[in-house]
Amino acid sequence: MLIMEREQLTIAALFLFNSILKAAPSSTSSRSSFLDELVDHGIAPLIRTDTDATVRASADYGNLSLSAGARPAAAVLYPSRPADIAALLRASFANTPPFPVSARGCGHSIRGQASAPDGVVVDMASLGRHGARAAGGAGAAARLSVSVEGRYIDAGGEQLWVDVLRASLGHGLTPRSWTDYLHLTVGGTLSNAGISGQAFRHGPQISNVQELDVITGVGEIVTCSKEKEKDLFDAVLGGLGQFGVITRARIPLAPAPARARWVRLVYTSAAALTADQERLIDVGRGGGGDDGALGGLMDYVEGSVLLDQQQDLVETWRTQPRAPSSSSSSSFFSNADDTARVAALSAEVGGVLYYLEGALYYGGAGDVSTMGVDKRMEVLLRELRYARGFVFVQDVSYSEFLDRVHGGELQLRAAGLWDVPHPWLNLFLPRSRVLDFAAAVFHRILRRRPAVGPVLIYPINRNKWDGEMSAVIPEDDEEVFYTVGILRSAVASGDVERLEEQNEQIIRFCEEAGIGYKQYLPYYSSQAEWEKKHFGAKWAKFVQRKNKYDPKAILSRGQRIFTSPLA
Repeated sequence: MLIMEREQLTIAALFLFNSILKAAPSSTSSRSSFLDELVDHGIAPLIRTDTDATVRASADYGNLSLSAGARPAAAVLYPSRPADIAALLRASFANTPPFPVSARGCGHSIRGQASAPDGVVVDMASLGRHGARAAGGAGAAARLSVSVEGRYIDAGGEQLWVDVLRASLGHGLTPRSWTDYLHLTVGGTLSNAGISGQAFRHGPQISNVQELDVITGVGEIVTCSKEKEKDLFDAVLGGLGQFGVITRARIPLAPAPARARWVRLVYTSAAALTADQERLIDVGRGGGGDDGALGGLMDYVEGSVLLDQQQDLVETWRTQPRAPSSSSSSSFFSNADDTARVAALSAEVGGVLYYLEGALYYGGAGDVSTMGVDKRMEVLLRELRYARGFVFVQDVSYSEFLDRVHGGELQLRAAGLWDVPHPWLNLFLPRSRVLDFAAAVFHRILRRRPAVGPVLIYPINRNKWDGEMSAVIPEDDEEVFYTVGILRSAVASGDVERLEEQNEQIIRFCEEAGIGYKQYLPYYSSQAEWEKKHFGAKWAKFVQRKNKYDPKAILSRGQRIFTSPLA
């Protein structure tokens, strides 16, 4: 029986090896080392090389890379434990040449960043599935562990944030920083930054981590934190998958509220919107006066741009307050009269409106009562400079508010509009130039050739970001910067090319106008572009860390930062 199992392992390993290295001959000793590594660690049976597996693992939410002719992965690893991933990375490191390895969570990248052309994609979700079986079918909870006394949750890198929320709420606790969409993996968002309307107060998700388990590009499993292996900890957070695979994160927890007062206010200018947003996020920056009176009254502050009264499903899917029923559509507005009033206001001001999207948490284990939230609302509605008469409020549970985008996803899937190309553009902008950007982009460029999809705009406090981490934000000394998300869907023939051209026009405008932008969820086609346009002053340290933790550039080559071993 043992002989048969070893023969099966060897056959599987040979199949994988030939698939990956058919175009890259290597020495007999390298081949033997590669096979021994796979067989000895028992990972060969966890690998698939069939087209169904490799094409599925190479696709992503953007639906742009494969359609543009990108090469798919040669194989997919379905790990049962972190040690399987470590074994794969050691096998690649020992081989000449090393083959690419990328970790894939939910595949929510836009331009193939999690792909491994002609290499191996690690299906991170498999860790949770195998962990559940090992724990007797406990599901996601098998790799989620809440410490009530320590006020933290240990979450596998493959776990979804929505499951982190549910596990934490079961103990009356919650993480403090979120993304707007919770059906993403812990490791995925921490490899970028993880931002939403809570970031002004608590910082991005990468600023809310106590400890990580990471597998480096040499196959070493390391536990790191600000106190232990600090350099690796800082490198991995916001590191775009370049330094290691996150297999566990320890997330601090706080008492959880029960409810959210969800508010949408309509504005007729970008100047009025951004001025109020900055008043609301003025916490701990010494604003004082009237601004200080509003700072922190909201727990969540975002905004969006309404172009020519576009209110269809694709336009509003990120902000659906309730699931549709057979008798009513899903809309923040209570009736058709509200929609008509907003349309009339839009026409009156030239076709562009702005929403301030906010939420106030209360009840439960939080420190704000129903009476307290009512008083906060009175102050906000009196002091904010929105268009009077255009106030829309929903009262929902805390979990419903945080997971609101999922309802829009289900509606788009039902309508066949989820798995379409998404040529998104996400930017960080200096506070001092946001109105210049709004005038040129929102009022001119985007209106010349309208497209469908939400456009987000909101400010973030710089002092909530850790400059030692790999994430990149605008290189200036302004206390506040803005995030702009132009999140369009290509639903008609020719949309991809048209929207990509529009994205390039936006970038050209920023460069010609001297706006020091940075891309969030960045994508560049060459290392020179990454160095000049993205990393700037951080490039030297980024390269130094790459040399230290992944010197053969095995990890995340789909990012196109490093596509071959470093010298």
